[in-house]
Amino acid sequence: MVYRFTIISDEADGFMREIKIDANAKFLELHQLILEACGYKDDQMTSFTICENGWEKGQEILLVDMGNDDDGRIMSETELADFLEEEKQHMLYTFDPLADRVFFIELSKIITGKNLDKGIISRSMGEAPAQTIDFDDIFDDKLMASDSASLFDDDDADMYGDAVSSEDLENEGYDFADEDY
Repeated sequence: MVYRFTIISDEADGFMREIKIDANAKFLELHQLILEACGYKDDQMTSFTICENGWEKGQEILLVDMGNDDDGRIMSETELADFLEEEKQHMLYTFDPLADRVFFIELSKIITGKNLDKGIISRSMGEAPAQTIDFDDIFDDKLMASDSASLFDDDDADMYGDAVSSEDLENEGYDFADEDY
């Protein structure tokens, strides 16, 4: 049995990848095909999340054993068919765990009576989003686009009451001793 997956992103218009892979393949092979299809390096702690009732998160399948005592599964030990049984079933593939960025994956077709020795990238459209976000660049870009005061929400400026002015900080009205501390 062969699974055909459709992979999309909510941050890259026109991006779509289609992968065909044997139902008995491990999640690790699907992970490697996704990296290849997007031109990504294999240097992130990626994971798959099986979705229930649409896109509600369910079982997570990790790249490596994190040593937790929970019901965690590992990509190299888990077959696709263990969790995927019907067309239109959904998964999330977290490719940038620090920024919690994901691809949306749908099991778009189950092809019975056929097998694949090795998965294939059967369709590729559009540019993949950057694999990781450089938070320093984002912060620098925001600084260049505006003054530093506008980096913070105006509602937060008065979270402790009225704003403090430089006049409020003068010593008038306060009795300070001229002692060295």
